[in-house]
Amino acid sequence: VQLQASGGGLVQPGGSLRLSCAASGSIWSINNMGWYRQAPGNQRELVARMSFTNSDATTYADSVKGRFTISTNNFKNSVFLQMNSPKPEDTAVYYCNALLRPSYKSLLTNYWGQGTLVTVSS
Repeated sequence: VQLQASGGGLVQPGGSLRLSCAASGSIWSINNMGWYRQAPGNQRELVARMSFTNSDATTYADSVKGRFTISTNNFKNSVFLQMNSPKPEDTAVYYCNALLRPSYKSLLTNYWGQGTLVTVSS
């Protein structure tokens, strides 16, 4: 199983950026996918998550509500994070995450992507 994240880069405050994450490989089912981030000196924190087993219910960190939007594709094997009006404090490495079963016999397993750096600066 691989999670391939892309879309990071430099963005100005008040601009917009879109992150993408695609899951591939041997996958039986995906329970949820989401984005976490980690800034230097900080712990990794949840940014946004979508639950495919709960009617695509979404969860957002309070700090990004109203600015960031998580979405998925028709196959529910990818998630996107639309970042509008980013702030300098959103600067971090963003990690894609998925809770899934690689096979029908597998337990639910947590997978992480490689991380993509987002820098918000003028």
